[in-house]
Amino acid sequence: MRPQLLKISKGPGHSFSVRQDLYPINNRWHYHGEVELIHIKKGEGTQFIGDNISRFKSGDVMIIGSNLPHYWRFDDIYYEENSPKTADVHVAHFHEKFWGDHFLHLPENLSIKNALEKGKRGLQVTGSTREKVAEILECLMKAEGANRIVLLMEALSAIGSCPTVSTMSSIGFKHDFVESENDRINTIYEYSMRNFKNKIQLDEIAAMANISPNSFCRYFKSRTRKTYSQFLIELRVGHACKLLIENNFSIKQICYESGFNNFTSFHKYFKLITGKSPLTYQKEFTAN
Repeated sequence: MRPQLLKISKGPGHSFSVRQDLYPINNRWHYHGEVELIHIKKGEGTQFIGDNISRFKSGDVMIIGSNLPHYWRFDDIYYEENSPKTADVHVAHFHEKFWGDHFLHLPENLSIKNALEKGKRGLQVTGSTREKVAEILECLMKAEGANRIVLLMEALSAIGSCPTVSTMSSIGFKHDFVESENDRINTIYEYSMRNFKNKIQLDEIAAMANISPNSFCRYFKSRTRKTYSQFLIELRVGHACKLLIENNFSIKQICYESGFNNFTSFHKYFKLITGKSPLTYQKEFTAN
C-alpha cells in the first residue's frame, strides 16, 4: 500500500502555507512533498510517523520531513457529536528549496540545514525550544510579507540548534510508493484502533486487509518494519500511558482496559517500550 498523496495549496502571494485547524486534522496515512512543521496546541491521540507509533498530546511540536508518511489519529472522543474536547493545530508546509537551490548551503544557515536533515525521520522538539517554536508558529499565522520567511527561518534555526530533540522514525525506514492500493494500511490501522482492546485473530485482520494470513504477516512487516503483534503491543502500551496520565483507574484496571490478558505481560511490555514501570511512569508524570 502506498500512502495517500496530499496536495497542499499555498494561496496567492505566498511561497508556503500556514494554517490553523480547529478540528481533527487529516486522519489518513498520507505524505506530501512539503516539509511539515506542526504544533498540536490542543489535542490528544496516536501518531504514526514512518515506523514510529506513539501518543501525541497538547503542546507537542514536531517537524515531519518531505515524503515521510504520517498519520494523526485523534482519540475517538474528538469525533463525537457535541464533544467536550476540541482540537487546535497550527501547521506550516513548505518545500525545502522554496528559497532557492543555494540558500541552505550558506554557512550561516547550517542550523536550518541540520533541522531539515534531522526532520527527514521525523523530529520531536522538547524543552524551551518547543515553547519558542510554538510561539513563532502562532505569530506566523498572522504574519505577512518577508516577515513570514524570517519567522520560518527563526523556527528552523532554533530546532537545528536544539540539544533536546528526538528522532521518531527508524533510520532504516523506507516506504514503497509503487503499490497501487491506497486504502489497505488505512483499513488495518482503523480496525486496529477500534479493536485493540480485544484479541484480534490473524485471520480476522487478514480478512479486513483482503489478503491471506501468511501474506498479511509478510506484507505488514515489509511496510512497517515490525510484526503485527508488536504493532498491537505498542498501541496497547500507548493507550495505557493515556490512562495512567488521566489517573482514573487502578494500574490493574488499566492493564485490562488496554487489552492485556494478564498483569505480568502488561508490566513486561510497558517497561520494554517506555523504559519504566507503569507506576514509575505515572509518578513521574504527576511530579512533572
